[in-house]
Amino acid sequence: MSISVLNISISPAKAAVFLFMVMLFNTACQAQLTSMFYDNSCPNALSTIRTSIRNSIAAERRMAASLVRLHFHDCFVQGCDASILLDETSSIESEKTAIPNKDSIRGFQVIDKAKSEVEKICPGVVSCADIIAVAARDASAYVGGPSWTVMLGRRDSTTASRTLANNELPSFKDGLDRLISRFQSKGLSARDMVALSGAHTIGQAQCFTFRDRIYGNISIDAGFASTRKRTCPAVGGDTNLAPFDLVTPNSFDNNYFKNLIQKKGLLESDQVLFSGGSTDSIVSEYSRSPAAFNSDFASAMIRMGNVNPLTGTAGQIRKICSAVN
Repeated sequence: MSISVLNISISPAKAAVFLFMVMLFNTACQAQLTSMFYDNSCPNALSTIRTSIRNSIAAERRMAASLVRLHFHDCFVQGCDASILLDETSSIESEKTAIPNKDSIRGFQVIDKAKSEVEKICPGVVSCADIIAVAARDASAYVGGPSWTVMLGRRDSTTASRTLANNELPSFKDGLDRLISRFQSKGLSARDMVALSGAHTIGQAQCFTFRDRIYGNISIDAGFASTRKRTCPAVGGDTNLAPFDLVTPNSFDNNYFKNLIQKKGLLESDQVLFSGGSTDSIVSEYSRSPAAFNSDFASAMIRMGNVNPLTGTAGQIRKICSAVN
């Protein structure tokens, strides 16, 4: 008796071989990330990355926030595949020049430095995508935030998409429903979204992203708005920077959520998390419990790091992070 596969009549033996090859293909493409991925192939990879990241943040404290954001902006476009690191070429439209990234996404040189150090001990083994993920964890821990076990085994993409970056990355103008929808499309819950937004407890934003909020917005603390106007005029100064959290701008804590309750969210997309909507209770919980926030942030970062990674034989291990091999 023969078996029909894709309208082709083949013997049971050949069908078995066909199904076995399909299974192998699926296994390669759906390989699971594991914390032990480099234990044998590059046992000193994580410690080497950690030293490099710590040195970079010690030189510029703000870099911690930039590295966490870099991981986020990578994973939301094509999955966690280091596509954000690729430079523009005749065949690649770099995500670096997408509207949400242009002149604001940072940390490329830090990842390049970490990659260079790892290449010295294990050439061609550790992916840029994994380095981004590890760097985000090490950055959080360095400034007092939570640490977590990073799952590893991602491979690097050979493509990038400025179009997807423009369409899928959250905007500082997004309302609550839009934010929830964007995160749900990546398999992340509303609670994950609020926890991840808490990364804004560190870092800074450019004036143009919060100007509309501090001028003529009734849902903002007047004193907070007045303070921000000193460095963000009504006209001009678009790239002037202001910290998300005025009190502890360089320390990872739960002040971000306390600020939201006091109507001191810097961006519109911050304040909508506490504006009478479905996420108010989560913000309130995190404002009361740093432990709950830290735990949920770590868990959400792990889940975000698992968004559509390239594994198995997909993609490649780039020699340098800014260009395909």
